[in-house]
Amino acid sequence: MEKQIRVAVAGANGRMGQEVVKMLGEDPQLFYTGNLDTRGDEQSVRVQLEEMKPEVLVDFTTPHSVYRHLDICLQYGVRPVVGTTGLSPQQLQEMTDRYKEAGLGGIIAPNFAIGAILCMKFAAMAAKYMPHVEIIELHHDRKLDAPSGTALKTAEMIAEVRKELSQGHPEEKEIIQGARGAEYDGFRIHSVRLPGMVAHQEVLFGAVGQTLSIRHDSINRESFMPGVNMAIKAVVNMNQLLYGLEHLMD
Repeated sequence: MEKQIRVAVAGANGRMGQEVVKMLGEDPQLFYTGNLDTRGDEQSVRVQLEEMKPEVLVDFTTPHSVYRHLDICLQYGVRPVVGTTGLSPQQLQEMTDRYKEAGLGGIIAPNFAIGAILCMKFAAMAAKYMPHVEIIELHHDRKLDAPSGTALKTAEMIAEVRKELSQGHPEEKEIIQGARGAEYDGFRIHSVRLPGMVAHQEVLFGAVGQTLSIRHDSINRESFMPGVNMAIKAVVNMNQLLYGLEHLMD
């Protein structure tokens, strides 16, 4: 039997964490070492790590916790697979540099659904030819950050290839501030938060006489598990921290 990868989970009791634990139990190549409680002091975390001896930490916690968890992983040589968004660009760059210097692999992904990654890629392809674009992202009403990490990542990928363009009427006026959504590099992102939703995104393009809609819907949290599984198996052979699951997809 191939050597198992030892995996701890931060946030194992949460809705996403429970799906991760279930997925780990169904894959004989992965071994679940337990829930890593990082809320205590460093000594408490050290004891847990010594007992569990994880190679990988899957983190689906909260935005204000993820920076500390990345730092802990770096200290103890544990490779992070992070689905929690909310790091600032400065924090992300800092961690990217530190992990590269240490030669330690890891991945931070705004979305682990394969379809969502394809949605981002297709949107970036379309933006080269249809630069008039708006992003609408829809999530459950317990989500802490807005816009979503997926929408921000999509916007970044679009901005890299889209020609510079400020959309809308030059004399456009917002009767109610924020009605047009948040501006990003000349186009708009809209966030919707409603109970009953999981994770959804639609990227709308407009051109003369035509429109294009690229949409992805996660109907349940199980949709993220193939991507989490892929990331766990990839990070053990990586020597740097990557941002975005697309780096693992050809």
